[in-house]
Amino acid sequence: MSEGLPEPVLVVGTGLLGTSLGLALRRRGVEVLLTDRNPEQVRTASGLGAGHAYTGGPVGLVVVAVPPDHVGAEIARALAETDAVVTDVGSVKTAPLRELDGVAGTERYAGGHPMAGSERSGPLAATPTLFDGRPWAVTPHSGSSPAATTAVLALAEAAGASVVRLSPEEHDAAVARTSHLPHLLSVLVAGRLADAPVDHLALSGQGVRDVTRVAGGDPALWQQIVTGNAAAVAGLLTQVRDQLDVLIDAVATGDRDSLGEILQRGVDGTRAIPGKHGGPLRPTVSVFVSVPDHPGELARLFADAGASDVNIEDVRIDHDPARETGLVELLVDETRADHLHTALGQRGWVTHR
Repeated sequence: MSEGLPEPVLVVGTGLLGTSLGLALRRRGVEVLLTDRNPEQVRTASGLGAGHAYTGGPVGLVVVAVPPDHVGAEIARALAETDAVVTDVGSVKTAPLRELDGVAGTERYAGGHPMAGSERSGPLAATPTLFDGRPWAVTPHSGSSPAATTAVLALAEAAGASVVRLSPEEHDAAVARTSHLPHLLSVLVAGRLADAPVDHLALSGQGVRDVTRVAGGDPALWQQIVTGNAAAVAGLLTQVRDQLDVLIDAVATGDRDSLGEILQRGVDGTRAIPGKHGGPLRPTVSVFVSVPDHPGELARLFADAGASDVNIEDVRIDHDPARETGLVELLVDETRADHLHTALGQRGWVTHR
């Protein structure tokens, strides 16, 4: 049981998010029911322990976890067919609200959006820890009842997330800036690689992998996300286009002052991103470790780092398939970097700062 959370919880859609939510709630002892247009996905999610197939009956909370184009219709269906509080985990909040105009029972609806996911999809990619410590935007609209809002807040907390309360409009502006725009810019960079000569691609390093990682997301899903939040995304793209014109001119003319200002603005932006648990960024330093490409070596490295009593803040792995070793970058508190460097060296690791 989870205090304040109406039960049972019916999850509509058993993809990555829906199945992960079921697993997270079952971890807390919450009764979870599952439904999906694809019965095979329900069987898979049930087999993983995310809940049981829904066969009818009353429910306390409906969570709509379907692709963006279908969110509004499924919310309306849930409001019409149940007396439950209804929420969703969709990445756009204002578009479903427009579809609900004139629908009865919307006071029982309050939106939600966990900022968690993966390039992988489907129930087999699910994990009960997907939402742990991650922001979960709770977005009641002007007509949401206090009971509906309270239930969605309880859902986010039961899943292990950190609640951020926003209006639907504020939410869509925020995700356009922090999620949708970065995805599209990553796509543009990755697109320059699609027809690149093989000898150019041979020089690929961790930088290009970092920038293009999210571009591997499902194109059909992202079409729905971006068009659902078109106004906010288009406004930001226009700003980027204007800045790109300035950047092109600075590069073409060799204007180092203008180029420096643009580069510094990027540094300022990275520093504005919140650190762990929503707090300020803490200064970190990288310790690089050469890791043999053998089974168990990463586990041994992390065990040795743990034995050194140093907390790893982040990890990056640069693995060139042509090499028999990978380069692991361990980001640690700047006050602990020298200690980790020395400790790993004493355990036989080849390291450098």
